[in-house]
Amino acid sequence: MSAFAGVLRAEWTKVATVRSTWWSLFTTTVLCVGLGVLLGFQVGGGSSDGRGDLEALIAFFPLVIGQIALVAFGVLVAGAEYSSGTVRASLVAVPARGVFLAAKTLVTAGVAGVVSVVVAFGTFFATQWGLGEHGVSLSDPGMTRAVLGACVYLTAMCVFAMGVATVLRSSALSLGILLPLLFLNSQGLSSVPAIRSVTQYLPDQAGAGLMRVGGTRWFMGELTFGVLGSLLVLLGWVAAALAGGYLSLRRRDA
Repeated sequence: MSAFAGVLRAEWTKVATVRSTWWSLFTTTVLCVGLGVLLGFQVGGGSSDGRGDLEALIAFFPLVIGQIALVAFGVLVAGAEYSSGTVRASLVAVPARGVFLAAKTLVTAGVAGVVSVVVAFGTFFATQWGLGEHGVSLSDPGMTRAVLGACVYLTAMCVFAMGVATVLRSSALSLGILLPLLFLNSQGLSSVPAIRSVTQYLPDQAGAGLMRVGGTRWFMGELTFGVLGSLLVLLGWVAAALAGGYLSLRRRDA
């Protein structure tokens, strides 16, 4: 246990001393909270006719965009070691590849989890402030669960990105695949009925269902499964990415 604690400290030191990782986390917070305030004022100042549940959903819009910075953080945690070549020294110090990946995963999930809580709740309250008298409360049905679901979603997407970067061993390649996928899926593919039955199982679409407030409808489209299904699909993608990362570490030289 003491040996594993040492590996954890080493991974934390790597994260804490890389300036770009903190900038990505700071960007996530500012972007989400700022967009929340702007959207709140925009929706709150308009007519209430026909808005339906928009006030309950609007706090989660910024998180779909802000997740990009957290995904970048997850990619940098793993990819930066390969681009700099320091992964060789890391694996010499920790030859047990499973221990190495487990420590990196826990540190990444821990940092992303803390940031996700700040971002999700901060964006929610910022949005409700902008909405004014039209705002909703955490005590409203399903709202607390949805905000907590947002925390799980953001954290899981960050760890998923770290796993993908471990498989691909390149920050540029990982971002080149993940960012277009997230943008295209969220903004375009989810609205194409012919492929919707398939794209709903992609990690961002399924996982974002954790932020739904009642029913199966979500502002990015319909899902044929509920909140539990969203969680299971998202965790399946995370597990697959980490398993791929582990196999990559085991079978390929640093």
